[in-house]
Amino acid sequence: MRYLTDFADQAVVLPLVIAIAVALALQGWRRGALTWLIVVAATFAATAVSKLIFLSCSPVFGPMDIHSPSGHVAAATVVTGGLAVMVTRQQASILPAAILAAGVIGFSRLMLGAHSLPEVIFGALIGFAGAVALIRYAGQPPKLKLAPLLAVIVVIAGLFHGLHFPAEAAIRHTALHAAQFIPACRGTPEYYRYRPIEESRAEAP
Repeated sequence: MRYLTDFADQAVVLPLVIAIAVALALQGWRRGALTWLIVVAATFAATAVSKLIFLSCSPVFGPMDIHSPSGHVAAATVVTGGLAVMVTRQQASILPAAILAAGVIGFSRLMLGAHSLPEVIFGALIGFAGAVALIRYAGQPPKLKLAPLLAVIVVIAGLFHGLHFPAEAAIRHTALHAAQFIPACRGTPEYYRYRPIEESRAEAP
């Protein structure tokens, strides 16, 4: 499961998104390349903001069992859904591609105990909204050459798979400090409960 979930880590997704944008621009679809970068960045930003909100106020959102919406699922959903539409030129391909990506990566996150089911679903919804926005603002894609896009995906995934981007730790640290300024969010035991095991061990005497 760790091998599978690492394909949706930001250490893989970020260079992949940039490489795909370059490939699209080289094929003459500059509007699509720019929209792709903006929409994916907005999706990541929305995920980060939602994480900050839920982590900072875990006592408030605790009954929903949402403490940190899955960034892996959001990234996999927006990238896969967006790519499916650009390749097939059919908007109907968004839903099956997005569901497949969310299902596969979401299942891996659940099996690893990294997220709850509501967190996986929340991440999938953010990613799906990004994929829909991509098609809405990028316009009808031209007939793209599939070989360069596939080559980019395979090469980047192979080069960066296994690396990890430490964004989650930074978000949790920021959320902990933000909670101290919101009376309803102070004293967040869920924050400590959901911190990576490595952090807890590092602080142990």
